[in-house]
Amino acid sequence: MAFEPVIGLEVHAQLKTKTKIFCNCSTAFGKSPNANTCPVCTGMPGVLPVLNKQAVTFAIKAGLATNCTINRESRFDRKNYFYPDLPKGYQISQYAKPIAEHGFLDIEVDAKEKRIGITRIHMEEDAGKLIHDPLRGKSMVDLNRTGVPLIEIVSEPDLRTAAQAGAYLRKLHTILKYIDVCDGNMEEGSFRCDANISLRPIGQEKLGTRTELKNLNSFKNVEKAILYEIQRQTCVLEEGGQVIQETRLWDPAKNRTASMRGKEEAHDYRYFPDPDLVPLIVDDAWIQTVRAGMPELPDEKKQRFIQEYSLSEYDAGVLTAGLDMANFFEETIKPLKNIKQAANWTMTTLMGMLNAKGIEICDSPVSAHAFSKLLGLLESSRINANAAKTVFEEMVETGKDPEAIVKEKGLEQVSDQGELEAMVDEIIKENPEEAKAYRDGKTKLFSFFMGQVMKKTRGKADPKVVTPMLKSKL
Repeated sequence: MAFEPVIGLEVHAQLKTKTKIFCNCSTAFGKSPNANTCPVCTGMPGVLPVLNKQAVTFAIKAGLATNCTINRESRFDRKNYFYPDLPKGYQISQYAKPIAEHGFLDIEVDAKEKRIGITRIHMEEDAGKLIHDPLRGKSMVDLNRTGVPLIEIVSEPDLRTAAQAGAYLRKLHTILKYIDVCDGNMEEGSFRCDANISLRPIGQEKLGTRTELKNLNSFKNVEKAILYEIQRQTCVLEEGGQVIQETRLWDPAKNRTASMRGKEEAHDYRYFPDPDLVPLIVDDAWIQTVRAGMPELPDEKKQRFIQEYSLSEYDAGVLTAGLDMANFFEETIKPLKNIKQAANWTMTTLMGMLNAKGIEICDSPVSAHAFSKLLGLLESSRINANAAKTVFEEMVETGKDPEAIVKEKGLEQVSDQGELEAMVDEIIKENPEEAKAYRDGKTKLFSFFMGQVMKKTRGKADPKVVTPMLKSKL
């Protein structure tokens, strides 16, 4: 029997507020354990939560960016469960009435577009963190993260492959960074994902028993874990067994999932409205204010790059995949005319350097202004492509100005007509047999003569000047 995977994703995104969702404690990452705490976020008796308005604005922004309907009234609920990093014994979340719902994202995989529904976006507070000490056999609790504002973005079970899940996650990650509501740092837990996976016979409408995957801390691990779980469930069903509804952990070292606990249902959490928080009312004026301040989204920017800069769909997609890269590129091309050349250099030379060093564009040792000056020298034919690569490498290592490097290394291109003409005449005179062979039809020898010119000029001759001159004289 052939089976069809059904995949849904739950993404937790930490909002970029300076303070927590219900108190004034800092959300700064990396502080000493339990430094960012107060009686409110540690659940002391008699304290009351006060909602952070900026967190609500960010949640509205995320809802609008993912084509959701913003609910005019939403409510906070208590999600009850016991765990050492949850000091109140419950988590404040939204259950029956979330802030946003019924959205979608369009993704593209293997040149095919697919619309992925978004069931809901709800606000909630984060839990703390357990730090296990295997040497002493103890666990310690750090409550710095407790009360940090999150939005949970729940997709419809519309995904069918690991590649689709990866494409959806990457697009959502890009959007949240574009609108500046989440820093997207997966290593710090600012953007994390749980995946629900089930299998059903092809053609069947009813969903199969699902498992939930946790500990997915990178896009690659999400795809690997989903592929493994699909294979595991397929083996169970083909052998006549039954998939158990459970939560499983992904082990990146062993490239496999392992059972963690039985999967809870909503009723297990005993949700009820939080009596300390009034209903959240979002009026039209608030929504319109947020909408008016929305930046250009990735799909819009991609289309503008195609139309305004005459870039291919592929090039525009690469250059707008991240907001920092898109901004860097637009800053680079301001004084330039050859946009295609700038795009090629950005996607190959610049991105190649970033990948080799394992850094992001915001940490590039070459600024957009300096990169633009280098491409300007190339565009004006003051240097050729080989020299430009030499200059770029020197810029990466030393941070020097490209013009200064060109002067220091004597890399300025030779384009003086008289000087080059005398040199070409000399080379033809020195190689009479090759010149005769060329004239007799061996046109491949042209590269030999070009090589001789470049050798004499130490690679500084302008090919645009030399090529027609050499052809004419030969």
